[in-house]
Parts: sequence; structure tokens; C-alpha cells
Amino acid sequence: MEAKESNGKTETATDHVAIIFGVTGLVGRELAKRLAKKSKWKVYGVARNPEINPIQSSNYHFIPCDLLNPLESQQKLSLLKDVTHMFWVTWASQFPLDTPDCCKQNEAMMSNALNAILPAAKVLKHVSLQTGMKHYVSLQGPSKEKEVCYYDEECPRVSADYNFYYVLEDLLKERLACNVGWSVHRPGLLAGSSNRTFYNFMGSLCVYGAICKHLNLPFVFGGTKERWEEVCIDGSDARLVAKQHIWAATNDCISSIGGQAFNAINGPSFTWKEIWPTLANKFEVEVPQEMFLEDFWFEKAMSDKKKVWREIVSKQGLIQTEMEDLANWVFLDMLFRCQVKMLGTRDKADHLGFKMRCKTLDSILYWIDFMRNEKFIP
Repeated sequence: MEAKESNGKTETATDHVAIIFGVTGLVGRELAKRLAKKSKWKVYGVARNPEINPIQSSNYHFIPCDLLNPLESQQKLSLLKDVTHMFWVTWASQFPLDTPDCCKQNEAMMSNALNAILPAAKVLKHVSLQTGMKHYVSLQGPSKEKEVCYYDEECPRVSADYNFYYVLEDLLKERLACNVGWSVHRPGLLAGSSNRTFYNFMGSLCVYGAICKHLNLPFVFGGTKERWEEVCIDGSDARLVAKQHIWAATNDCISSIGGQAFNAINGPSFTWKEIWPTLANKFEVEVPQEMFLEDFWFEKAMSDKKKVWREIVSKQGLIQTEMEDLANWVFLDMLFRCQVKMLGTRDKADHLGFKMRCKTLDSILYWIDFMRNEKFIP
């Protein structure tokens, strides 16, 4: 690679080299696309399975790797001696959340990656870890909160709770040397495009809308009245979260300090009751007079619709996917019936200069159009 002189110092044309673990996920894809467009970045993208829509850029290099396999991780990642920035936006979903097995598996996966990267990448400057707003709450048992609580980054961890977010934070704190900064980013409900995301809200919503239109079904909201009417969760646009990752990793005032945490949320609050009619219009489906039905469960209503989705894919000439590649009905039921509220403040990131904001409805509408353009949905 060609070298050049700058201020008496010889630099290569690529000043920054990123490795993105979980590059096929909602934020991983957006991170790779943004960084690959930058002339002074080279990007390695790591995922277990190959990409359906590969990123077309000479700056981008995809590495298939099973991070749960320590030998494979060592063989493929220890060769990457030029990595300057590491982005961890993946997780192992084999075991239920809030279990010891989930914690152990995610710790093993990150350990395998660090064991390969840290001895090789002597120029590593920053590690960026993505977790989520579940850092602040426990899903075990009913919530005791009656009022809306907005969590900031200094709120204490939930005691006596198995949360793999804590395990990963502690692992970074233990493993990174003093000269490697790191940051933690905590999004809420992510909106983005991927067919490789287990808790895929956008995929679930879009498949539901497509099936309702195809079968002329009413576009109803199934959940609790509280989740229908009250502010209960923050939206997080994948573009915003990716931009915050890059902002923290390349901001000298932040990147050199270990363990800085930031809520990565859109900003303005919303209720499902406010935005559901607009979503129905976007999908061109029937807006029933009674949009909220407490006894409607997505898992039950959609369990026999796999053949219907295949018909839609064939008729509309979409990318070949099974319904479960995009939709997770158990997650949608859990989201709309969750007993805890996950709401945060943006004060810390705003104060330090991160100004990007989004309206969650606008985010959802944008990603519906995006998924249509990618031929994931009709």
C-alpha cells in the first residue's frame, strides 16, 4: 500500500483498520457500509454465515468464522495484525437470556476473539462493545415500577441477575491494556435490516404486515393495554447506533478512556397507539376500528403462515427466505407484553457532542422502504 508524508510522519493511505464482529446484523451491516465508504478505512467483517447481500467495496473484506470455535478463531483472526478498531456487535443466542449458560457462551465467544486479536494487533486503539438497555432491568418476575423511570449510564447493575452484558463489560476491563480505550453502547429497540438477527423487530413487523395484506387480515396490535397506551421503550435506529460507535471510537476525548458507556437511543418518546395506524397505511392493510386486541398473540396467529410467506416470496420475486429468517413471533409477543419499561436518557452523549436524533416512526418507515429495496419484503 502506498505511503505518504504528513507532518514529517510516514503514513499509509489506510490510517484505520476496523474489524466488525457480527457484520451481518442490524448495526454490523450499517457499520461496515459507513466505514467502507471512508477512504482511510479498511474493514474486516466477521460472521459465522456468509452474507446474502455482500457489501461491494474494495475496502471491505468478509471473514467467515465461528467464534465459538477457539481453533478456527485463532487461525483466521491472528493474521490481522493491522487492526486499529474493534467493534463487537454480536452475541450468542443459543441459550435463554438471563441464564448462566448464556453468560458462559458469550464470554467464550468474545474470549476466543480477544485471544486471537490482542497478541497480533499491536496497533489496536479502541474496542467498541454493543449491549442494550436491558443493562438496567431484569426480566425475571413482575416489575415493581409504577412510574416511568429514565435510566442514565451511571445507574447500578441489577443485583443477582445473570446478564451477559455485565460479563462482556468485565471481560473487556480485564483484558484490555491501559493504552487501549473502550466504549459501551446501549441501544433500545433496534430498527434496521437483516435476515441474521434473532430479535428482529423490523423483520417481524414487515412479515406480519405483508401477510395481513396478502390474506386481507386486520392489522391488529396484540399485547397489554399498558404497552399499547404508555411510553415503554426507546427506539434505536441502526444508522444512529452505528454513527455513535464510530463517534466514540474516533473521538480522542472518548476513545482513549476505558469503559465509557452511552445510551444509544433515538430521543423522542413514542407509544404504539400513536404510530400503529401510520404503519398500517404504510403496509396498505386494513386499519380495524379496534386496533388493540389483548387476546391476540402473534405466535399463535402466525404459527401456520410459513406456506403463506413462501407464496408471497415467490409471487413478489423476493430474496428466498423462510418466515423464521426474518420474523420472531415469540419476541414480538414478549415486546408487546413486557412487564418492565426500558427508557433511558441521552444527556451524556448529547453533552459530549453526539447530536444525531431520530423519530422512531420515521426510523421504522425508512427501514420498511430499505427492506423493500433489498427485496426482503414486498
